[in-house]
Amino acid sequence: MTKNARDRWPDVRVAVHQATQRFTALVRSCATPTRTMATKEWTVSDSTVHVMSIAMLYVSLVDPDAESVPVPGLDSALQRTTVDTVSSLNVLVLRHLTERDADVLCRELSAAVDHLLRATAQSDPGSTVRWLGGASVTVAGLLAHLTNELFIHGWDIARATGQPWPMPQADAALFFDLFFLDMVRHDHGVLIDTGARQPAGRIAVAFRSAYTAQTTTVLENGRLTVAPPGTAPDARITYRPARYNLMLFGRIGLLSAVLHRDVIIGGPRPWLLPGFLRVVHMPNS
Repeated sequence: MTKNARDRWPDVRVAVHQATQRFTALVRSCATPTRTMATKEWTVSDSTVHVMSIAMLYVSLVDPDAESVPVPGLDSALQRTTVDTVSSLNVLVLRHLTERDADVLCRELSAAVDHLLRATAQSDPGSTVRWLGGASVTVAGLLAHLTNELFIHGWDIARATGQPWPMPQADAALFFDLFFLDMVRHDHGVLIDTGARQPAGRIAVAFRSAYTAQTTTVLENGRLTVAPPGTAPDARITYRPARYNLMLFGRIGLLSAVLHRDVIIGGPRPWLLPGFLRVVHMPNS
């Protein structure tokens, strides 16, 4: 278990609980959740189903006695999913989870998160489970990822309904620190095996923010690893976690993030960054 996972375990538990409370209150504030479009393709209710399904999946991963998500073929779909096919997985899940009543969905989401927190109360936060694409994700990473899903889709719903949606920077930083980097440390499976053209040679990219330790990742021959401390980077990304996550998931553009100094790109060879991001990216980016 990394020191980060142990030290930030209480933080991520509080973060996912508070984000769930805020998210369900936001959904319930929408007068027409089955008609109000949160994104181009999803209503507020659809977005809530999506987040609820993730919470249900995570309960099934940490509690062997819990019921699995009632979606035929889900296990095999999870194993072959890459960052570029997550949308197909989402279509499969939303097709089979047909409930769209917002109150029912909010109750089920809250119950799933409560179950998740109870089931992991005595867990080693650095222990791993198999995630999408066969990746290994820590238990702390599951909670950090779910917090980010609540933030991202809450942002969609807030924009659609004209509501404020603050995202605490320290909580947003948990996604990159506890979910993404710890997954890279263990095994990212086939998540980035998308067939994208690989850059020639090795690219090292350093990430830094006021809320995380500076970490450098290295992409070489289609595999991403966390480099030893002191590794010289080719490019450097300095970021504000909340807006950076919105950029990663396609909610704001790179140009906007750079102009607002939410993301600052530097390093001795920043022109190598596009080749890195062609392979290492998030869904919808």
